[in-house]
Amino acid sequence: MAKISSTIQLSDEEVDQLMSHTGRCRIATIGPGEDINLTPMTFGWADGKAYIFARGQKIANLRRKDTATLLVDIGDAWRELKGVMMHGKATVLEDAAAEREDDGLAAARHNIADKHNLDKPHDATASGNSRRWIVFTPTRIITWDNSKL
Repeated sequence: MAKISSTIQLSDEEVDQLMSHTGRCRIATIGPGEDINLTPMTFGWADGKAYIFARGQKIANLRRKDTATLLVDIGDAWRELKGVMMHGKATVLEDAAAEREDDGLAAARHNIADKHNLDKPHDATASGNSRRWIVFTPTRIITWDNSKL
């Protein structure tokens, strides 16, 4: 993969700012037969991790293989493009006990509420066979801000 020039990379503070204030991400998981499943999702950001409440194929994919890629980007015109692409591990919180044990979930619920002007924290919890929280922990981060060119 080509290296992004250091002149347009985001600082750690800029990454945290973008992740804390942008409401939508795209998460890519490996589906059955090695197909890539790419889905736009709402997410919360806390403690350097993304929290996504999901269901269905994403959960099945991550139970099978926990690697994923997360993309958050903003801007329409080329000079406005700014983004963060993270490769990492996505853990499925399988039940309410796992949710209670996760140190960042409460803050992520508040972050989602703040991003979407909700009156209370996002209170979804594990239910059925596949409605679960995903905790995405980045292992490699690639960033860019074309306005720095």
